[in-house]
Amino acid sequence: MPTTPKKVNKAIKDFCKKANMPGFRKGCVPAGLVKKMYGKGLLAEEVNKLVSEALYNYIKENNLNILGEPLPTEDFAAPSLVEGEDFTFSFDIALAPEVKVDWNKNTKVPYYTIDVDQALIDKQVAAYRGRYGKYVQADAVEEKDVVKGELVELNADGSVKEDGIKVENAMLSPNYMKDKDEQAKVLGVAKEASFVFNPAKAFVNEAEIASLLQIKAEEAKAFTADCQFTVKEITRFAEAEMNQEFFDASFGKDTVKTEEEFYAKIKEGLQEQFVADSDIKFVIDLREYALEQLKDVQFADATLKRWLKLNNEKMTDEEIANEYPKMIEDLKWQMVKDALAKENNVKIEKEDIEAVAKRSAKAQFAQYGMLNVPEDILANYVEEMLKDQNGARNAAERASENKVIAIIKEKISIDNKTVSFDEFNKFFEGK
Repeated sequence: MPTTPKKVNKAIKDFCKKANMPGFRKGCVPAGLVKKMYGKGLLAEEVNKLVSEALYNYIKENNLNILGEPLPTEDFAAPSLVEGEDFTFSFDIALAPEVKVDWNKNTKVPYYTIDVDQALIDKQVAAYRGRYGKYVQADAVEEKDVVKGELVELNADGSVKEDGIKVENAMLSPNYMKDKDEQAKVLGVAKEASFVFNPAKAFVNEAEIASLLQIKAEEAKAFTADCQFTVKEITRFAEAEMNQEFFDASFGKDTVKTEEEFYAKIKEGLQEQFVADSDIKFVIDLREYALEQLKDVQFADATLKRWLKLNNEKMTDEEIANEYPKMIEDLKWQMVKDALAKENNVKIEKEDIEAVAKRSAKAQFAQYGMLNVPEDILANYVEEMLKDQNGARNAAERASENKVIAIIKEKISIDNKTVSFDEFNKFFEGK
């Protein structure tokens, strides 16, 4: 590549106009002085611009589809820049191979629909009733109740130990008692009644014993005496009753009015939630099909690994070697999707991105059993999600993928299958 004195001289003149040097007014620094002091740096800068421009034009003019960025060849030695001499630069580029997947009606890919059975519905109903339940006072102790009362330490003969432990507001729950015989002593006890039990036998955790008796953990280790517990309060968590107040709290005022409608609404919400899971599995299977067809496609591995190393300085050679096969698989699948999007002139509109973000928001709420989130809350959640640059980019990528998957669906045969929730989850075991 020949150097261009004209461009270097122009760069020197431009530098002179902006230079601030002691003894000279701004813009009045002599060109000869600038050239003497900064000439090599300005020459290097102009050469870099020329090299970058030449590379860009070469790639564009030859319509090259490259991966990563051009890299100087490994044995390339940077020349000593002397104005007026010719320089030779050598680069390695990783050309993207052709990835062609034959999507046709002979291609059969399973689509798994999760059967929303009664057990799943009942579990979700219980979660809703639990969410809108409340604590009430009970008259007799049941397993999951919290019992509050007076605890006193007893002598071996069953009498109250005068200088023994006494806790006026002791609290325990039979549900946390590991010994069933000790637990049985509590169950069914009424308010103001007493029972005798052994904390050391009831609770195997010394921290639990120390908390109950309000003593130090070291003291709890040595405590073996029986205690008398007089019940003062019994607090129970009661699930919400299946009434209109509960229906309105769950799905909005008058959305459902009967227990049958409530169960139907729960089923509808679960079915909508599981569609997203089915779609994820379907895309995984499409990806595996595509990768199988592309297993023999070769990449410029050495150049790509060099590029990865330069752009991920913290990664060791061993880490790159381990991660590279997965990166190539991800790259192949992305190239397949990009090719289909280009062939079919796929365009992503604002509405597509917002729809994806909304589905994502609903899925996140559904993870916590919230299947009927009000539209205004969803809208605010989506707005905040798309304010984030990464969130907006991810939503756009998923919107593009959704359109590509829809195109693939039209080209292939789909083998619809219905499976149970447990059967579906087994697909992801060990992954």
